[in-house]
Amino acid sequence: MEKVGIVGYGAYVPRYRIKAEEIARVWGKNGKSISAGLGVYEKSVPSMDEDTATISVEAARRAIKFSGVDPTEIGAVYVGSESHPYAVKPTATIVGEAIGATPDMTAADYEFACKAGTAAIQTCMGLVKSDMIKYGMAIGADVSQAAPGDALEYAASAGGAAYIIGKDNIIAEINETVSYTTDTPDFWRREGEPYPGHGERFTGEPAYFKQVLSATKKLMDKMGTKPSDYDYVVFHQPNGKFPMRAAKRLGFSKEQVEEGLLCPIIGNTYSGSTMIGLSAVLDVAKPGDRILATSYGSGAGSDSFDITVTDKIEGYPRNNIRKMIENKVYVDYALYMKYRGEFK
Repeated sequence: MEKVGIVGYGAYVPRYRIKAEEIARVWGKNGKSISAGLGVYEKSVPSMDEDTATISVEAARRAIKFSGVDPTEIGAVYVGSESHPYAVKPTATIVGEAIGATPDMTAADYEFACKAGTAAIQTCMGLVKSDMIKYGMAIGADVSQAAPGDALEYAASAGGAAYIIGKDNIIAEINETVSYTTDTPDFWRREGEPYPGHGERFTGEPAYFKQVLSATKKLMDKMGTKPSDYDYVVFHQPNGKFPMRAAKRLGFSKEQVEEGLLCPIIGNTYSGSTMIGLSAVLDVAKPGDRILATSYGSGAGSDSFDITVTDKIEGYPRNNIRKMIENKVYVDYALYMKYRGEFK
């Protein structure tokens, strides 16, 4: 069978940050205790002119620039997010127009909480394998919502990543992908409501860990692999503690997780979480390195990927997401609320 994989990628995280301790100060909480408990110390904040569409465009343009792919050869653009700027008007068409994709493309917005971007990767894989398209672009991006004072506020952040999937000049081959999905109501937001609700501790064991562990085990069983066969592992990052706990329960080491674990310093970018983490790993990976990546979306489900880095990675101009996120400007809670548009 012909190989299908990642031809290019790009990620984007806004430069503004707010510390968890600053949020805690406003609500009369112990900031150090909260940071330590969540494993989140600061998070990205979108500027007033940034939303899921602009973040998606930035990530997509980087993927095009670094890969050298002709955008007119991209036959599909799918944008996964739970914070699309329009209830009725696709983000994908904005991205397609911005990168110069052909009007002959297929395009759609995806939604499955935080795993919509990886679901888009799977769709692009299928279209490429069937020769319906030459290249597909899958994006996961969010400007995540959290009610002021809610526990989610300490981590809910902004950012995204774009992946170009194809058969030519593959920098990372996707050997296999599997999914695990159940109807688990751990997190939700009804139409018209500004902020999501969540099941607090219920979001952990029967939701996140059930899906992530099940999908990852299913993938390794299918591939006949064990944790030591992988150089890196990336899990969805709602906070800094859950991915490390999942890794430990599955038998992965701390060292395998650390490179892709960005939540402690940029927060939970929701649909961008696993995909940005994977971009950080690809930024440093060497030919032959093997990566396991498992996303998670509330509601609930996980997509898991077995990836092998190819020799083509050596000629790829790495996006280097860690350098990008070092370029930051801190804001206080008042500016944070202003940028979020809370002052009407």
